[in-house]
Amino acid sequence: MRFFHFHTPEQVPLSGIPECAVVIDVLRATTTIATALAAGAEAVQVFAHLQQLQEVSQAWPAPKRLLAGERGGKTVVGFDLGNSPLDYTPERVQDKRIFMSTTNGTRSLQRVEGIPVVITAALVNLGAVVDFLKAGAFEEVWLVGSGWEGAFALEDTVCAGAILHRLGCQTHLEQLGNDEALAALALYHTWQGALLELVRRSSHGQRLLGLGPENETDLAYCADVDRLAVVPRQLQPGILASAS
Repeated sequence: MRFFHFHTPEQVPLSGIPECAVVIDVLRATTTIATALAAGAEAVQVFAHLQQLQEVSQAWPAPKRLLAGERGGKTVVGFDLGNSPLDYTPERVQDKRIFMSTTNGTRSLQRVEGIPVVITAALVNLGAVVDFLKAGAFEEVWLVGSGWEGAFALEDTVCAGAILHRLGCQTHLEQLGNDEALAALALYHTWQGALLELVRRSSHGQRLLGLGPENETDLAYCADVDRLAVVPRQLQPGILASAS
């Protein structure tokens, strides 16, 4: 396998299609998607725009749908859920379809939706994602960070580095297709023993803490490696369900 890392969806090449893309948004979309599916949600359907989400969701039976919207770290007014993974409990989401739009993560998913295999990764489902990639033995994999409004996000890159480390790339540097992948691996090696501290120090971590001290619990959850065994996989453009 050969791996390329892109810090944001804007950096993803317009030409060339790999066999697999892994979308990462540790704070918090891909953490929340994995949590929702692990809690029994039927699927998560993602949208870049809130208006499209509201229009499409109306075709789904009301008792079986939940609207999840986040902008700037806050829940969209009138929506059932925001982007805190702690709100996605089995009691709330079991057998429901989650119609989701977030500031960054859902844009990344739309950017790569035409790639044959699309999955999402976070620290909470790191091991499951690594096992999936090993089993797939894809020739080329793109690790796509979501960033923050087009800018680099530390926590997404450290997650990409953790994936590369678990796949043994530190002893097979020829598998790294660009400098961003090498930098991600180096970042993880520096911070692997203090991931929660890195998440707290990141600009988005600081942004969430600034919105309220209750988000400290979210940060701890998002930094909890291997908490979940689920791999969210795109079934059709924009719709993710558990691959396991």
